[in-house]
Amino acid sequence: MVQKDDLDIEIKLLLQAIYDKYSYDFRGYSMSSVKRRMANALTQFRLTSISRIQEKVLHDSSFFYELLQFLTIPTSEMFRDPQFFYQMRENVLPILATYPSLKIWIAGCSTGEEIYSYTILLHEAGLLERTTIYATDINPKSLKRAEQGIFPLDKIKEFTLNYQRSGGTKTFSDYFKTDSNSALFDRSLKKNVVFADHSLATDSVFSEVQLVSCRNVLIYFDQALQKRAFDLFYDSLSRRGFLGLGSKETLRFSEYDLKYDAFAKDEKIYRKK
Repeated sequence: MVQKDDLDIEIKLLLQAIYDKYSYDFRGYSMSSVKRRMANALTQFRLTSISRIQEKVLHDSSFFYELLQFLTIPTSEMFRDPQFFYQMRENVLPILATYPSLKIWIAGCSTGEEIYSYTILLHEAGLLERTTIYATDINPKSLKRAEQGIFPLDKIKEFTLNYQRSGGTKTFSDYFKTDSNSALFDRSLKKNVVFADHSLATDSVFSEVQLVSCRNVLIYFDQALQKRAFDLFYDSLSRRGFLGLGSKETLRFSEYDLKYDAFAKDEKIYRKK
């Protein structure tokens, strides 16, 4: 039976091997989170140890990209935490509307649910045509799914309810077409979206933006990696730009707490001082 300390060593060696061979850096991820993900991977791949995963990662790149689906957890939903998007709709977008053009960075966009939430929001505010959205993630499979804009039909009822609770002003079904299994969202919604591979662990700032949205990503990072991400967000934001975090994430206890105003405290929307 593998002792707890041995498991920690195996996982650290695996993450170092992944970084050395593929340049994907998960070394700053929360150890408890990685352990849960690797437990699921062991079951899925029917392997007996993390060392066996490391062996396959080093000799089979296709296996690594399968493992990546466990390391990144590509799950989301449209208009997640509807009150967050209600605040965006009612209080943030009217301020952003005063800019002649807008740039928004959705960091850790996963399979795209948040992208289409924002593009619908911007469309209804009359801002989509003059907005560029940078949608980034480290998982190429997730980015491809996001760009396709196809979502399971059984999720649409939940998405619709979230949309309505977020203050949606249209009929949600007007934004997509359906077949027996899926919903395809209107291509015009992604016309101004730039999909790109970007790692918060290793990559740098690539543009000045007025809004950074990084929701339910930082909870998987250790303190050092969270600081690196906050550094990137702060350097990316223009003067008085906005930062949106997930419901379980906060700037409190970080050095950036005093560098932002809590614009909508309960919804975790902050404004750069």
